[in-house]
Amino acid sequence: MKEFQELLPQVVKAVREVGAFVAARHTGSALGGLDVDGVIAVFRMVDAPASELLRERLSALRPQARWAPDEIGTAVASTGEQWVCDAVDGAVHFLQGLPYWGVTVTLVADGRPVLAVLDAPHLGFLYTAVEGGGAHLNGRLLSTSGKSLAAALACTSQPPYNREPEKAGASLTAMLRHTLAVRNLGPTALQVAQVGSGHVDVFWEYGEDANNLLSGALIARESGALVTDAEGKAWTPASTSFVAAPAALHADVLRVLAAAPVHNAA
Repeated sequence: MKEFQELLPQVVKAVREVGAFVAARHTGSALGGLDVDGVIAVFRMVDAPASELLRERLSALRPQARWAPDEIGTAVASTGEQWVCDAVDGAVHFLQGLPYWGVTVTLVADGRPVLAVLDAPHLGFLYTAVEGGGAHLNGRLLSTSGKSLAAALACTSQPPYNREPEKAGASLTAMLRHTLAVRNLGPTALQVAQVGSGHVDVFWEYGEDANNLLSGALIARESGALVTDAEGKAWTPASTSFVAAPAALHADVLRVLAAAPVHNAA
């Protein structure tokens, strides 16, 4: 842990540099008059140099660490060290001129996240975590919320590798019936991290989404949240579902998900 704790300030410096680079190119308003190809071209004009800058900075800090082949996917190495990063996490929100985007960096060692930094410049949120060393938001040690499920804000997302969308739909209906509100508040990593800071009480989703979950999973876990799959088993990058919630709520969340109609259909 000490090794990664000493590495953390240097990673934060690199992430904030990239965050400032991207923020300077954020229009604050939605793009208009463009087709899909035009929107993608605009995004690449920001994402490509930002990603190159991030890779340059992190590779200099940890040259032995490999680089994940794609920021969206499940290509998490089971041995050695690997950077899993997204220089503009929340591309859709960024392009719409919304503030719900950030720079996300995770260092994975032997298949598990050991260091995470998430900088959301326009929200003023800088999340950090090191395995075994707790999690922080803007330097403040984090802990999860203490609400009941009926008073909880639950968040979810739809990952690109969800091969069972019926579960997502059924679980959404079930969670709407048992929580105060259900929302999607931006990038997956940011929403999971916010479970750790108590801004969000529960996050769940179905599908393979390791690269988007790694940083938030470490931040939430180091804040005291329980991080599992929807059946209560320990979450791993190979899991096909995800739940993060305070210990006092976690069992209730699993019961709600298990009772969703799709689970009983056979």
